Amino acid sequence: MKQMNIAYAVKDGLYLNLTNRCPCACTFCIRNEGDGVYGSSPLWLEHEPDFEEVKAALVAADYKKYKEIIFCGYGEPTEALDVLLETARFIKETSDAKVRLNTNGLANLIHQKDVTPLFKGLLDAVSISLNTSKADVYLNTCRPRFKEEAFPALLEFARLVKNHVPSVTMTTVSTTITHEDEDACQKICDELGVKYRIREFN
Repeated sequence: MKQMNIAYAVKDGLYLNLTNRCPCACTFCIRNEGDGVYGSSPLWLEHEPDFEEVKAALVAADYKKYKEIIFCGYGEPTEALDVLLETARFIKETSDAKVRLNTNGLANLIHQKDVTPLFKGLLDAVSISLNTSKADVYLNTCRPRFKEEAFPALLEFARLVKNHVPSVTMTTVSTTITHEDEDACQKICDELGVKYRIREFN
């Protein structure tokens, strides 16, 4: 079922669903389980919204009442990079909300250039799905269209984006990897100079 559910609330945050495009086909993707998350309406989009549609959705959701607005929906937000940037600029200019990007970290491969400088002043935080410390496990479970290029690229994205965004965190999901792998992920994050967080499995 497809709708135009662009903005949806989860707890204290307002989430923005910009696209259904994604360069990965993760075996554990929440999209495999249903049409929405946390009781939301379906997040499969009838079409990809332009900035004016996203702006209208923000206004309809009374976006200024939220402490944080997060780019995260049923796709990789940086696939819709121009709309993401214009929307982030609008939010920054018109509200006090913090702005976060949840991403798979493959934006530089998607756009074939370093896009991280574009986030300066527009994003307060970036959360990157690391998923595992092992390149071969990442390849088999996330199944990126970029193949072996993907895992090194997401690590490089984290290294670069921390120069432009105040808070950068890499994440894994509890119970999906071993404690040894979690320790190895912590080491990777320490070496990159970013935070590491283990998300609860939903």
